[in-house]
Amino acid sequence: MADNFVSKEAYKSMVKDAAPKRPIFLNCLKAFLFGAVICMLAQLLQSFFIKYAGFDKQSAGNPTVAVLIIFAVILTGFGIYDKISQWAGAGITVPVTGFANSLASAAIEHRREGVVQGIGCNMFKIAGPVIVFGVASACIMALIRYVLGLWGILT
Repeated sequence: MADNFVSKEAYKSMVKDAAPKRPIFLNCLKAFLFGAVICMLAQLLQSFFIKYAGFDKQSAGNPTVAVLIIFAVILTGFGIYDKISQWAGAGITVPVTGFANSLASAAIEHRREGVVQGIGCNMFKIAGPVIVFGVASACIMALIRYVLGLWGILT
């Protein structure tokens, strides 16, 4: 009966041989290029808001981010965002557009459960950790900057 079993090492070797090889370099290249396209689009939007909408460089980021979020939510609603993200990988899921997609997806998926219990609760299951860790990391960075300023390293 013991002859029917395969050792852990042999099993791991069989799994490694049978698993499809992932094109890591190609995936990284696609993510980099698509992330660059999003950044380029954001820069064009920001330049538009500075030149034609009367924003200064400091405040033009707000409408730029808002447009990117709205665009990502619209693409999510039509089911296009997920198809793009399967191809582009982290290049589209890491920027603010990915966060907007995750919130919109949760809202779409749970809309039948109602506004509060469905949409609200499930959206904040995703948004909550992002907000908590964003605030916590901002506080840590502010504390580090403050201490470095006290020591005269940063002015």
